Amino acid sequence: MDYKSSLIQDGNPMENLEKQLICPICLEMFTKPVVILPCQHNLCRKCANDIFQAANPYWTGRVGSAAMSGGRFRCPSCRHEVIMDRHGVYGLQRNLLVENIIDIYKQECSSRPLQKGSHPMCKEHEDEKINIYCLTCEVPTCSMCKVFGAHKACEVAPLQSVFQGQKTELSNCISMLVAGNDRVQTIITQLEDSCRVTKENSHQVKEELSQKFDTLYAILDEKKSELLQRITREQEEKLGFLEALIQQYREQLDKSTKLVETAIQSLDEPGGAIFLLSAKQLIRSIVEASKGCQLGKIEQGFENMDYFTLDLEHVADTLRTIDFGTDEEEEEFIQEEEDHEEEESTEGKEEGHQ
Repeated sequence: MDYKSSLIQDGNPMENLEKQLICPICLEMFTKPVVILPCQHNLCRKCANDIFQAANPYWTGRVGSAAMSGGRFRCPSCRHEVIMDRHGVYGLQRNLLVENIIDIYKQECSSRPLQKGSHPMCKEHEDEKINIYCLTCEVPTCSMCKVFGAHKACEVAPLQSVFQGQKTELSNCISMLVAGNDRVQTIITQLEDSCRVTKENSHQVKEELSQKFDTLYAILDEKKSELLQRITREQEEKLGFLEALIQQYREQLDKSTKLVETAIQSLDEPGGAIFLLSAKQLIRSIVEASKGCQLGKIEQGFENMDYFTLDLEHVADTLRTIDFGTDEEEEEFIQEEEDHEEEESTEGKEEGHQ
């Protein structure tokens, strides 16, 4: 606390000094002992204990056990968190400098004459100081108002007693509010932590879900490639057979065409002896060629590939049922699938026996 610079800036050093010596909790001049917080702000030890007790309602005070843990509260000036040891506020260091300044200030004030303007005066009786408190009307007033004025029939009390009572009440309210703020701040911190953990957990389960679906995609792609290769092999075998058969029929056709040309030329031969020399062999060759119809043939439906058709409706239905569930639900689903497969296998064996 820089008292010297504050006093230089203000034209009234005593008034400014008094402002510097006000406790932020009770709004009164510091009451000794004065404690200094780690953040360098000062509090009356009583006020510090009040807000400490409000923030730590289950703290039972100083005890002889060394294992007794301290508590924590926030500085009412800067909201810095003050962590206490097992001694509580009694473990805080006293600010002897501030206490000495308070003593000097009080001595200075007691040696100075009281100025008329330093105390509020009654509006109805201008020469009378406000020195009592009307409990009925809940306003401060003067003695003349009680004896002769508007508060003649009212109940009154000494100003100082009401002053101290309301100061104490206000101080308690401030302590409760500060403690409430600490609890709210704690809740906010917990909620922020919950937000962070929720985001982290969501990211983790998203990654796991993506990995599982990627695994399914890989299995489907692998199975797709395998089945396509089987279709391709079947296609190549059938096409190879058909192309070989086509080649055989083409060779037969070429041979028959040549025989036809030779036979036509032989028919044009005018000489009987020459014709007869080649006719017998030519006829035998034509008869042999006419047996070309005995070459290989394809069966009906040879080009059909329908036996490669897949029925994936039950697989699609299973995929549509994918959802988040417990381990028990997954085990029940697996058991149902196994039971279904066993039933199908049993039915197949019975049909085979029949």
